[in-house]
Amino acid sequence: MLARALVIAALAWVAAITLAPLAIASSRTGLSLAAAGLYAAGARVCHQRPDRCFRIGGVPMPVCARCTGLYSGAAAAAPMAFFLASALSSRRARRIAAVTALPTLLTWGIEVAGLAHPSNTVRAIAALPLGFAAAWLVMTALVPGKRATG
Repeated sequence: MLARALVIAALAWVAAITLAPLAIASSRTGLSLAAAGLYAAGARVCHQRPDRCFRIGGVPMPVCARCTGLYSGAAAAAPMAFFLASALSSRRARRIAAVTALPTLLTWGIEVAGLAHPSNTVRAIAALPLGFAAAWLVMTALVPGKRATG
């Protein structure tokens, strides 16, 4: 039951952050208020720097490109993992998480060191594997009969 709810939530969140800029630009008060709530929620998990956010209809999304990549990867993985995931040892799960974090860490490290400033597209693509793996590992832990072992 919880696993199904998380699949729905992951898909709904990505849809919501994608549609929020259009809703903000809408002349409908109800849509604009709902979108404002999404931007407030996004502020809890993201810096929301406009230069680091994708723009839809000229309006920045409620989360940055890197967060968009993380959430998109998770939304892609969650339904697949619900049906296909198999048990992993906790050691293998940690290894998968570490390896899939490398592209995000690399792009972030390059930025922090001032060596380069990757584009928003590069930031999002680099974050996809980590988001995918995180959702896959969580779903594996939640789907009955697919729990990780030692």
